[in-house]
Amino acid sequence: MLISPGNLLSKINSPEDLRKLDAAALPQVCNELRQYIIDVVSVYGGHFGASLGVVELTVALHYVFNTPDDQLIWDVGHQAYGHKILTGRKNLFHTNRIMGGISGFPNRKESPYDAFGVGHSSTSISAALGMAIASGLEHNKQRQHIAVIGDGAMTAGLAFEGMNHAGASDSNLLIILNDNCMSIDPNVGALRAYLTDITTSQTYNKIRDEAWHLLGKLSNFGISAQEIVSKVQNVLKSTLLNQSNLFESLGLRYFGPIDGHDIDHLTHVLSDLKHIPGPKLLHCLTLKGKGYGPAEKDQTKWHAPGLFDKVTGEIQKKVHTSPQPPKYQDVFGHTLVELARENKKIIGVTPAMPSGSSMNIMMKEIPDRAFDVGIAEQHAVTFSAGMATRGSVVFCNIYSTFMQRAYDQVIHDVCIQGLPVIFCLDRAGLAGADGATHHGAYDIAYMRCIPNMIVAAPMNEQELRNMMYTAQHEETQAGESAFTIRYPRGQGVMSDWKTPLQKLTIGKGRQLSDGDAAAVLSLGHIGNSAAEACRKLSEEGLRVAHYDLRFAKPLDKALLHEVFRKFDKIVTVEDGCIQGGFGSAILEFAADHGYQAQVKRLGIPDEVIEHGEQPELHQLCGYDQPAIEKAVWALVGVAQSVPRS
Repeated sequence: MLISPGNLLSKINSPEDLRKLDAAALPQVCNELRQYIIDVVSVYGGHFGASLGVVELTVALHYVFNTPDDQLIWDVGHQAYGHKILTGRKNLFHTNRIMGGISGFPNRKESPYDAFGVGHSSTSISAALGMAIASGLEHNKQRQHIAVIGDGAMTAGLAFEGMNHAGASDSNLLIILNDNCMSIDPNVGALRAYLTDITTSQTYNKIRDEAWHLLGKLSNFGISAQEIVSKVQNVLKSTLLNQSNLFESLGLRYFGPIDGHDIDHLTHVLSDLKHIPGPKLLHCLTLKGKGYGPAEKDQTKWHAPGLFDKVTGEIQKKVHTSPQPPKYQDVFGHTLVELARENKKIIGVTPAMPSGSSMNIMMKEIPDRAFDVGIAEQHAVTFSAGMATRGSVVFCNIYSTFMQRAYDQVIHDVCIQGLPVIFCLDRAGLAGADGATHHGAYDIAYMRCIPNMIVAAPMNEQELRNMMYTAQHEETQAGESAFTIRYPRGQGVMSDWKTPLQKLTIGKGRQLSDGDAAAVLSLGHIGNSAAEACRKLSEEGLRVAHYDLRFAKPLDKALLHEVFRKFDKIVTVEDGCIQGGFGSAILEFAADHGYQAQVKRLGIPDEVIEHGEQPELHQLCGYDQPAIEKAVWALVGVAQSVPRS
């Protein structure tokens, strides 16, 4: 389906084209850009509300600054669709997040306008400061460096670390605080309240507006607007708000708040700020989903709604004639509440992803024992460790890719101290269209190498429930080991999933099918593909045994001795990185015990995997069902199997 941009937007193929326009044309450009995003995302899908909220800011930045020489860094990248459209990717925008198409996030490999690759939050200030200092060392004092960061991302420690360093430098850095009171879910914490105090102070805003009006008059008489800003606004901010300004305390000159949807005012302010040296912060107020009514009203729902009818606002839903398996995240959420009702020591913790992880179910049902700590994964882990010292049974739910940010805390604050925190890693394995920054590829490898750590992965919903039940069991908690349970994004395989809870033996796998030609060892949900592959192989005359190990650590040594004594041809399958993962653990076992079997490992190869749908990526990486079959046939010495129907 061909979607045409508006009259002005159709002629803009780069920011240079945008800068040729008269400033009076910018409101029309904003309207056409916003409509183009709505048109394309409604048909092809993607993130939605965040990009609509920064349309005017995007246009103003590329109009005022000389990108790509001036370095523009978008924090997280959910809001960068307008940026991509204006920087030469308009005609490719319909391929956004599709395998082989453009990335859903800024990507340095994709465009010189993408100054820094992003996907995880709160990196923009540090990256922009690094660029600014490097430009200074190159004696390029004219280059501008702009970091656009949301108020939700400001809660992360890295953002404060970057501001602390920036304030002590003389770097040419502009931080734009995109304040919409949202990350994906509504923001939490003291910073939210602080920003609200600034933006809602009627006295401050009234006098600030009068000061800006005065500046315009005085500048006609030759007085520098920048000098007036420095003298007047600082007094207003500290006196009228009755508190020191947080950002100025860190050495950043603070300007704002201003209306982030007033394109005329934005361009004037940014033009002024270009000529103010040193580190500074502009506070912009925006509305996530701006310009599309349903997205303005329900910003969480419209963060990434999927396909929808742009006229009615109806989000398309798949119609099923039979009961469907639930998402793993929902099984987690409902099971956590079920367990917490029985075990009063259970606590739930998530860093800013209550709806994404389904922790919101417990936050609604048992609010005093469920905590959203904001975008602060390091704090989430150490906060959980602190509660564990007092006997709390803590389920800390973090996306696998975001757990990477808190690795030191897992080691130092949890495992060295032998604290039995339960880590539930959602979106483990290849996560799909969000691509390289969001794949949960490494958790098996980085968790299994830590002492005092159990690593498990359920093959289905029943197994997830049983692993959660086992992890919170009094006997397990007394063992002084952290417990990691990893599961993928998306649906499970059981429509009737509310099974009775059973305690598992930690480190105990299970045999799912018997055979004599070869053995397939799998870990986690991908075991369903392995089971189907073994069934197909059996139909084709090749009997293959299938074992679901359940645990990457500790391994079921008794079961593995049985496997290696019986088979000399073994295939391992995991939805995780080959290097150091589950297959590597099996090879280590074989080497330690002197077994000489041929072992073929299937999983994510040692390379960066870009975006695409999960089945596409499983096929690309060579561990979907047909690839498992092919690997077994090759291992037993048959180049090609019986032709498949």
